[in-house]
Amino acid sequence: MTNNSLNIRPMQPKDLQLALDWAAAEGWNPGLHDAIAFYASDRAGFLVGEVNGEAIACISAVCYDRTFAFIGLYIVKPEWRGRGYGKQIWQAAWQQLAQRLDVGQRSIGLDSVVERESTYAKSGFNSAYRHIRFMGETANYRTIPTEVIPLADVPFEEVLRYDSELFPASRPQFLQPWIAIEGGAAYGVLENGILKGYGVLRPCTRGYKIGPLFADNREIAECIFRALNACASPQPIFLDIPDINPAMTFLTRKYELQPVFTCIRMYCGRTPTVDVDRIFGVTTLELG
Repeated sequence: MTNNSLNIRPMQPKDLQLALDWAAAEGWNPGLHDAIAFYASDRAGFLVGEVNGEAIACISAVCYDRTFAFIGLYIVKPEWRGRGYGKQIWQAAWQQLAQRLDVGQRSIGLDSVVERESTYAKSGFNSAYRHIRFMGETANYRTIPTEVIPLADVPFEEVLRYDSELFPASRPQFLQPWIAIEGGAAYGVLENGILKGYGVLRPCTRGYKIGPLFADNREIAECIFRALNACASPQPIFLDIPDINPAMTFLTRKYELQPVFTCIRMYCGRTPTVDVDRIFGVTTLELG
């Protein structure tokens, strides 16, 4: 006789790679080496659900500090859906966040597919804006602009300072492996020793993704965008841009980027104040 109850436990590194494989099967196109930076960000923030020893569900609820967390990788294997397992692992993640965050100051983010917006709204999430995923080709951009430098040449403390201006929390544990991800590239623009923008390219299940692409203005963002494109082999590149960034239309038209997917950034609790006009590409839809 089998016991079909769900056993929920923290993920080990191999479990996280399995979850990313599931994400690839769902068409989310994760990075080939995302697991290293993801796991480094918060080892306690990844949960897997098992039935009779078989992994059938997962979720991430990564806490960057006591005030900001992000939910992602919320997946139940297709053949196990409709049995309440998704609700169980969601509740386990939510209970964990309640214990780890300061209730009065907490902010919990996620990126919802359009079809699930109303579902998350019932759980207390409010819509902030949309991320639109654009796809382009790299063949025409093979020269690295002289204005950019490898991010490895920028002191990490300066990268962290700049990143913290455009992300709701400081994330050094995540950022260090992310900007040095295998098979990727990272560039920045410095002015008098002060970082004015940076971006990261990483190989994915299909092509490459750019994320983040943070910059003080459109011109700096373009320089970094072209540098990252020059490092990609002739495969598609993807970029998730907030739809309220006023430069989105200019960039997508100039570089002939085509929209392929839309999701909704939502927050429960406090909505973080960040300058979205400087966010030309979100880091990742799984971890914010």
